[in-house]
Amino acid sequence: MAILCALSLRAVFGLTLRQTQGFLHDLTRLLGLEITVPHYSTFSRRAATLTVPKLARPSGGPLHLAVDATGLKVHGEGEWKVRVHGPNRRRVWRKLHLAVDTRTGALVAHALTASEVHDGAELEGLLARTDAPIAAVCADKAYDSFDCHAAILARDAQPVIPPRKGAAILPPPGRKEVPPTRGAAVDRIAEVGRDTWKAETGYHRRSLAETAMLRYKTLISPSLRSRTFDRQKVEAAVAVRCINRFTALDMPRSIRIG
Repeated sequence: MAILCALSLRAVFGLTLRQTQGFLHDLTRLLGLEITVPHYSTFSRRAATLTVPKLARPSGGPLHLAVDATGLKVHGEGEWKVRVHGPNRRRVWRKLHLAVDTRTGALVAHALTASEVHDGAELEGLLARTDAPIAAVCADKAYDSFDCHAAILARDAQPVIPPRKGAAILPPPGRKEVPPTRGAAVDRIAEVGRDTWKAETGYHRRSLAETAMLRYKTLISPSLRSRTFDRQKVEAAVAVRCINRFTALDMPRSIRIG
């Protein structure tokens, strides 16, 4: 719990590990506590194997999820080196996958993968991390596949995924147990148009996933500070928990005037 608390403060205030140690040392001194603050190298070592608690299960009935992914840069080359020598062609970045509760804005599930992992390939894993009942899953055209539809239907949920333009209703040769929802979406769009289909299905709730990604990059950072992949996974998990703490306090409320 102490290591998790320290890494949470690091994520919220955008500190380095050495700054986190100094911050905690001053905090304990101001509070009059005689507590030994771990060395910053201990934070780094423990971050590689830290078990971050699971996200709290949302309440209030079946979930309406919005799913999407975004890229996070890996902390590496400095601005001076890029200007003088140019960017490194092998610069690495990670992909953060998020599942958002459209009713509350809370992050229900997440995953950090390599940049080569396709968005749709991680959908089943996100749903597996969500033990609450699901009513619908909204996602963009990157998730338009029979496998994604099958994964959503396996959770007794309704897939709300717009098919790509020119999408075929027929499944690939040799595929068995074809989910009917993808063909139904293609037929309905051909009948009433894409805009009407989006209004009927409530597809526009998917934009809340992009809002969640913007909140992550604004409140935490668009980059990962950790160097190794194991530490980067823990860093992302801690940051997601912090954002949910902010969301639980309250969310901005928009009021239309005029």
